[in-house]
Amino acid sequence: MAIRIKSRGNESAEQMMRRFKKLCEKEGLVKDVKRKEYYEKPSERRNRDKRRTAPRAI
Repeated sequence: MAIRIKSRGNESAEQMMRRFKKLCEKEGLVKDVKRKEYYEKPSERRNRDKRRTAPRAI
């Protein structure tokens, strides 16, 4: 998966970086990188998924 940014007219480097960061966030790359930063045991992953899908008490 490659994200490519082409400059628009008189767009500055800061504006291009801002657009690039927004696209990365939209694609979920930041979350994915943070999640894969450390090894997570399969049992921990299952427990996390169960907690996420479990109904919350009001």
